[in-house]
Amino acid sequence: MRLLERMRKEWFMIGIVLAIAGAKLEPSIGVKGGPLKPEITVSYIAVATIFFNSGLSLNTEELTSALVHVKLHLFIQIFTLAFFPAAIWLFLQLLSVTPINEWLLKGLQTVGCMPPPVSSAVILTKAVGGNEAAAIFNSAFGSFLGIVVTPLLLLLFLGSSSSVPFTSIFSQLFMTVVVPLIIGQIVRRYIKDWLERRKPPFGAVSSSVLLMIIYTTFCDTFSNPNFDLDKFSLILILFIICSIQLSFMLLTFIFSTRNNSGFTPADTVAIVFCSTHKSLTLGIPMLKIVFAGHEHLSLISVPLLIYHPVQILLGSVLVPTIKSWMLSRQKGVKLTRPTV
Repeated sequence: MRLLERMRKEWFMIGIVLAIAGAKLEPSIGVKGGPLKPEITVSYIAVATIFFNSGLSLNTEELTSALVHVKLHLFIQIFTLAFFPAAIWLFLQLLSVTPINEWLLKGLQTVGCMPPPVSSAVILTKAVGGNEAAAIFNSAFGSFLGIVVTPLLLLLFLGSSSSVPFTSIFSQLFMTVVVPLIIGQIVRRYIKDWLERRKPPFGAVSSSVLLMIIYTTFCDTFSNPNFDLDKFSLILILFIICSIQLSFMLLTFIFSTRNNSGFTPADTVAIVFCSTHKSLTLGIPMLKIVFAGHEHLSLISVPLLIYHPVQILLGSVLVPTIKSWMLSRQKGVKLTRPTV
């Protein structure tokens, strides 16, 4: 079983490399409006598949217990939609004296204002074996919350305002997150015995969908004409994004593993991924609406286009390390538990 799991991880990492290489060679296939139609296949079908898969594989008891874990949910949402944008704003006050393109820096602030994603954090949490139910809840709830909070944060930090079509975004989230999850849970009730007996490859399905998301994301990145702008600013922005991602992952890890935190190792996994990931699927449409007609919209969008693949790549690379830590901590808890 371990050999199969190791082989699956190796093939997944090879798949990531191939997906990026394919996007670099021919980005026109996976861009919006291209033959792959990611505006439909990714935004709707891929995301819906992920949450149907999660609903099908998740025990209802686990999801119910996740709903009442208020402390964990508050930690993730406050970090994502309050601490994250505020910390980025303070950091940008220092970066404002550097020669980095000012619109790329404004783009970094928009990244901080974005809600959590509806797919990558769940998949990575599941890959590690963390609290998947908590990841699902916070991905869905954070996305709904972001519909209202993100435009307000953009107005607060950047001073841009526009009418946001709450109804259409809410409808998309409901149809791609809530409905598939509920359907998956309903189907599970009828085939629960079969699922437990056959153990379908839920992880492989999620990994395949994630590869598709990675491919289309890099297609957007490589097809963006603004990647012809000065390489100095781009390299610095890439370095800053990696540093922010790793620093915030470490920060959430430290806070959630304190002795008095009350979080389990599985909770920490969900916290690390859900608190630091940002949604490209919701983010780009919001930016296009809030900054409609803005001459620097494409530059403002670049950091989010970079942040999304970086969070998936870093998360994927760290999966084995985080999983080893979680298993060792869980084993330690079992060994120290008194016998009756």
